Amino acid sequence: MSYSILIVDDSLPMRSVIKRTLKAAGYGNTDILEAANGQEAVDLLKNSWVDIIMTDYNMPVMNGLELIKIIKNDEVSKDIPVVVISTEGNESKIKEFMDCGAAGYITKPFTAEAIRDLIVNILGEVDYEEDFDESGEDLDF
Repeated sequence: MSYSILIVDDSLPMRSVIKRTLKAAGYGNTDILEAANGQEAVDLLKNSWVDIIMTDYNMPVMNGLELIKIIKNDEVSKDIPVVVISTEGNESKIKEFMDCGAAGYITKPFTAEAIRDLIVNILGEVDYEEDFDESGEDLDF
């Protein structure tokens, strides 16, 4: 099954790392959309449907928490799962993300296996591609 995933991060290199990680996790046939901040993501969602959103927290213009609040308060997008991928790892911040409607949280750095397991937990199984990397090594970014 192929999904549509929106990656929201102000860092172009980090968006590239997440895309490579998705491919390594078996999501090579996935339609991947990108936004550099929460406002770009909101604008993109007006014309595009996505199955899951993966967002950073710290971004200019609109941060990840603000993005989650807007998505969850919109009748059309409220059921789209949002995963936060961030260096913000303290328990109170993670709780705040989850209380606002985040479906999951991954701390940077991350592994392809962690990404795959979280997406499978949220969206269900995927038919893995032959290039799935089970090494479990952290990606260096």
